[in-house]
Amino acid sequence: MNPASKPLLEVLTSGAAYLEKKGVEEARLNMEHLLAHVLGCRRLDLYLRFAEQLPETDLAPLRELLRRRGEGEPLQHLLGTVEFCDHEFICDHRGLIPRPETEYLVEIILKRLAGSKPTRVLDVGTGSGCLGISLALATGAPTVLVDISEDALDLARLNVSRLGGAAAIQTVRSDLFEKVSGTFDLIAANLPYIPHAEIATLSREVRRDPQLALDGGPIGTEIIFRFLETAPAHLSAEGLIAIEHAHDQSASIVEKAASLGFRDLEVVRDLAGIERFLLAKAPPAPPPVEVDAAAEAPPT
Repeated sequence: MNPASKPLLEVLTSGAAYLEKKGVEEARLNMEHLLAHVLGCRRLDLYLRFAEQLPETDLAPLRELLRRRGEGEPLQHLLGTVEFCDHEFICDHRGLIPRPETEYLVEIILKRLAGSKPTRVLDVGTGSGCLGISLALATGAPTVLVDISEDALDLARLNVSRLGGAAAIQTVRSDLFEKVSGTFDLIAANLPYIPHAEIATLSREVRRDPQLALDGGPIGTEIIFRFLETAPAHLSAEGLIAIEHAHDQSASIVEKAASLGFRDLEVVRDLAGIERFLLAKAPPAPPPVEVDAAAEAPPT
């Protein structure tokens, strides 16, 4: 037996204990993911290999991943990908880590569409592109991904190239709707909504996300409010908006949307029972301006 090798079960157990000591939540699950990543196998396959001896060629890279995870680097960044809506997205420091809440938002939107196909879809604040690409693949609709960060758009483009297939997906660098043209039947957004002062209190893993993707301003709703103010000009007559927001922002966001004339407002709870999403239809079109024909007639 190679004295440098160790049984897989021993490595799994000791690695999980190390991560737990470093304050990593779900330490064993994290260790299983890292070990499967190094071995190039499925996580469940580990249970069939407990007696296997792992050589130093596997242990060395595993130790480095353990060190980085113990220092708070997100698991998804170490693995390089994350599963979202049954698709594998590249995930790194350039974009917000896709989260289960946003995955549930895709499900909510598709249920709300009830089989109808939007002619154009817009994803504002796309980050990795997980929301917009998933909607494009599910609906087949031409889709535009928008972000203010060129780094985020580079990440989104990588995911489009991996997953987009024949879907018509474009990317636009824009501060909300500043450089967006045309109207859309569906506009989805997972915008920054963390109050600036609270960012320092977030977990060390979340703080590895781009600050630009987290910081919603002094109150936290400033960017969402700007979105609501400018979205109507880019919505079709029956167009739908779908927004993810923080647990304590629902009332103020609904009030703002209602004041702007959005219709059929619906607040949806996430899987933890927290008010997390707002869905609403476009405000009614303003009545046409009547022109006084007599006043417009040229003098005779």
